[in-house]
Amino acid sequence: MPTEIKAESDHRALGLAPYAAVADHSRGRRHPEPPPNHRSEFQRDRDRIVHSTAFRRLKYKTQVFVSHEGDLFRNRLTHSLEVAQIARSSARALGLNEDLTEAIALSHDLGHTPFGHAGQRALNNCMRDHGGFEHNLQSLRIVDLLEQHYAEFDGLNLTFETREGILKHCSQENARRLGPVAERFLVGGQPSLEAQLTNVADEIAYNNHDIDDGLRAGLLTMEQFCEVELFRVRYDQVRARYPGLEPRRVRHETVRRMIDTLVSDLITASRDALRAEGIDSPDAVRHSPEPLIRFSPEIARQNRELKRFLRQNLYHHHRVYRMTVKAQRIVNDLFQAFMEDAKLLPENFQAHARRLAETEEHGLARGIADYIAGMTDRYAIHQHQRVFDLRTLI
Repeated sequence: MPTEIKAESDHRALGLAPYAAVADHSRGRRHPEPPPNHRSEFQRDRDRIVHSTAFRRLKYKTQVFVSHEGDLFRNRLTHSLEVAQIARSSARALGLNEDLTEAIALSHDLGHTPFGHAGQRALNNCMRDHGGFEHNLQSLRIVDLLEQHYAEFDGLNLTFETREGILKHCSQENARRLGPVAERFLVGGQPSLEAQLTNVADEIAYNNHDIDDGLRAGLLTMEQFCEVELFRVRYDQVRARYPGLEPRRVRHETVRRMIDTLVSDLITASRDALRAEGIDSPDAVRHSPEPLIRFSPEIARQNRELKRFLRQNLYHHHRVYRMTVKAQRIVNDLFQAFMEDAKLLPENFQAHARRLAETEEHGLARGIADYIAGMTDRYAIHQHQRVFDLRTLI
């Protein structure tokens, strides 16, 4: 049977659209393994991610608010679960592979530093002369190398498709070093629709839960958010339908309507784009000059307005900024201390840094970055105290 006919029958048998990824047609793993029993290759990826150490650490890594500021604010773990929920529901509506979508969603933030984007900026600044630091590259590094549980290989040995979906951004220099998984950053083209969908679901999740957390924290008011059309229209709908509703429920009803608006528009606009471009296979997806998972022009405009508002009014709020400065100081202090005296590192990371230093120009710095990036917020705070507080001698 010709390959293209077999592929079409496989898609139909699985209830997938012809442009969806199919696990049996995966480009494989870095280290060959026997096929899994009773689950697909993408399901195996998802399961390995959920059981990884890096995934569990996400519970204590900042989204916007440091974990000790309150138990109800989002963290990297709850964010990843929300991304997976939005992405998987959308994938089902579009006929895409839900298992691959979920695997990418659950793994996309594994490489995030403590203290959210503040920690990443600080660590990237520390690594400026040592190859830089980017959390998407670190996520790939974790699943390819740093997770060490299996007897026959380092990392999680995920499929090409999951690894490709993790890698949202990449410089040409890094792409040349990473090989096939980053090829599109050198020659053009698009990743799978499942990867594209997860990228947009990530944006939908963090924009809307940052609204919820910002309101819950009292940093902003609903009246301020009404400057944003996407929020104001849904807020007015809730107030008109439920006059006298308590603010906590108004907040929730407004945010869930925003998410529904964005997801519904994304599904409709993406379906229209796929039809208009005549996309009929995963290969056609990869050769498209532009992403095919997209909002309509009007909703895209409203979403950009929301992002600008959050950047100017929430992420630059003085309380968030104060946390940012402290977080950057912790990361910078730890990095400089370890660079000056690597014996301050735990013994296993001393050995890790030595191994890297033997094979890489900036191996010591990369090993230190691996250690700091893997820290949770509270562990980083604790380590800073142990290294710099003279009252803490052990």
